[in-house]
Amino acid sequence: MMVMRGCWESRTPVRSVPYSAFEQALAEGRVAEVSVGDTAVTARLKTPEPDGTQALVATVVEPAIAERLARHGVPYQRVRDPAWLQTLLGWIVPVALMLLLWSWLARRAGGLGAGMLSIGQSKARLYMQASTGVRFEDVAGVDEAKAELQEIVDFLKNPKEHGRLGARMPKGVLLMGPTGTGKTLLARAVAGEAGVPFFSISGSEFIELFVGVGAARVRDLFEQARAHAPAIIFIDELDALGRVRGAAALSGGHDEREQTLNQLLVELDGFDPSVGVVLLAATNRPEVLDPALLRAGRFDRQVLVDRPDRVGRAAILRVHAKKIRLAPDVDLDQVAALTVGLAGADLANVVNEAALVATRRRGDAVTLADFTRAIERIVAGIEKPRSLLGAEERRTVAYHELGHALTALALRGTDQVHKVSIVPRGVGALGYTLQRPSEDRHLMRRGELVARLAVLMGGRAAESLVFGEPSTGAADDIVKATDLARDLVMRYGMDDELGPVAYADERPRFLPLPLDAGTSPGLGPQTAQAIDAAVRRLIEAAGAQAREVLELNRALLDRAAAALLERETLDEAELAALAAGLRAPNTP
Repeated sequence: MMVMRGCWESRTPVRSVPYSAFEQALAEGRVAEVSVGDTAVTARLKTPEPDGTQALVATVVEPAIAERLARHGVPYQRVRDPAWLQTLLGWIVPVALMLLLWSWLARRAGGLGAGMLSIGQSKARLYMQASTGVRFEDVAGVDEAKAELQEIVDFLKNPKEHGRLGARMPKGVLLMGPTGTGKTLLARAVAGEAGVPFFSISGSEFIELFVGVGAARVRDLFEQARAHAPAIIFIDELDALGRVRGAAALSGGHDEREQTLNQLLVELDGFDPSVGVVLLAATNRPEVLDPALLRAGRFDRQVLVDRPDRVGRAAILRVHAKKIRLAPDVDLDQVAALTVGLAGADLANVVNEAALVATRRRGDAVTLADFTRAIERIVAGIEKPRSLLGAEERRTVAYHELGHALTALALRGTDQVHKVSIVPRGVGALGYTLQRPSEDRHLMRRGELVARLAVLMGGRAAESLVFGEPSTGAADDIVKATDLARDLVMRYGMDDELGPVAYADERPRFLPLPLDAGTSPGLGPQTAQAIDAAVRRLIEAAGAQAREVLELNRALLDRAAAALLERETLDEAELAALAAGLRAPNTP
C-alpha cells in the first residue's frame, strides 16, 4: 500500500517543500502565481523544474517567526498533524478496497471466504415432478427396461403395499447400454411417474482439485435426498466415479477418486431403503466399474437399455414424428426396416434430417424419399460436388462399387443391397454401396461372416479384373476385412488350424474399441505368426471368391457399370432388373 501511494505521489506534478524553499523561489522570481489557503500556500512556477514539478506547496509559517529565521539564514517549515481525512484516504479506503476485491475473488474461485464453506456441497440439480416433463409414455422402444423401472415407481408410490410381505425396495438400479439408447430419459421418466424430487448429477462433478471434496459432496447429496424423501438420486456416467480401484493405497499413494468411491459405497450401505431414497445410475462402460459397487445390497438391479428392435424403432419414430408434418403415405415401419442398429438418439436425428431435407426442397410434408435421403446422409455422409472425379476415376469407382454390389447379390447370407452410387460423399468416399440387413440379427454363422469378407473384397477384385491392378480406393475395405478376419480367428475360434481358442480379451460390450485394445498380451511369437497367416488365408480366399463371382458375370458387370456411369445412382429395383441373370459360384 505504501509503495502504491509513493508511486502515485511521485507522478504528481506538485511537490511539497519547506516554507523557506517557497520564500527562496519567490525571491528568485521563479513564481508566477500564488494561492494562499488557511494553512498552506501553493505557488505555480513560471518554468517547470527538471523533474517535471510545476507547483510548490508549503505550509504557512507565522510571519514574525519566518522573518527572524530568515535573518539568521536558517531553513524553516511548519509541521502539521495529520488530518483525519488524509488518514482515511491514505489508509482506510485502500484497505477497504482491497478487502472488497479479495472477497469478490474468493466468491468467484469458490475456494476462499464464502466459497470455502460451499465447496463440499453437492452440485446436483433438483427437479420436481412438473419440471422433468417426461413420463413413460414419452419413452419408446425399451419396453423391458420400462417394465423393470415401473416396479421402482410402485415402490415409491406405495411403500407399505410392497413391504407387507417383508420385501424391501432396491437400493440402487444401474442402467447400462450403448450411447443414445435413452438411459437418462428413462431416469427422468421414473421421477416424472413417481412424482418425487429428482436429484441429477454427473459422476465427474464429484471430483475437484481439493482432497476430500468428492466425499463431502457425496455425503451432502445423500443428506439432501433424505431431507426430501421419497426422492430419486440419478448419477449419470457412473464410470467417471466408480472405476475399479487400483493399488495406489497399497503403495502409500492417495487417489481422490477412490476416496469419493469409498464414500459412495458407505452411503449405499448406510441408508435405509424404507425412507424412500432410490439411487439410479447410468453407464455405457459397466466392465470398468468396481465389483464392490455392483454387488447385491448396493446396486441390486442392473437393467439393460439396449438398441431397439424393428418394432421398437418404429415406436420411437412415431414418438419423434409427432413433431413434424408427415405425408399420408409414409410408412414408418419401412423406415424402421432401414435403420437396423440405430439407437433412439440416432432415430431422432433421422427424423430431424428428413424434415430438413423436405424443407430444403420446399415440400409441404415429409415423404418416404426424404427419410431415405436422411438415412443416406447419416450413413454415407454429405453429398459432394459431382465434378470432383475425372472420367477415368468415375469408371474405376463404378466398377469398384458394382464389385461390392454384385458379390453381395450373388452370395447367400449377405445384407440386402439398397443402392449403389458414384456420387462422392462424406470424407474420402468417392462412391458407396448402401447395404442394410433385412432383419435384426444377433448371431452370425461362419459362412455368413466369410461371405461378408468376400463382399468387402469385391471392389478390389473388380478393379483387378477390369483394369489389371487394384487402386487405393480399396484401402478402407482392406482395413475392415482385416478386422473382421482377426475377429474370426482370435475371438470366434473359427479357424481350423488354430482351433476354438480365444486369443483376444473380451471387448467392451457397448463402446467399440480397436481390436488391439482387446488383444491378449501373452501371445507367443509362433502363435502370433500363425494368427497372421490365418488372417491372410481368409482374406485371400475371400478375394478369390469375389473374383470368381465377377468372372462368371463379366458381361453383367459391364452392363451395370455403363448404366451406373450414365445415371450415377442405381436403386434396389434397377439393381434387381440388371441382376436378373446373375450366376453364383458352383452353379450351372
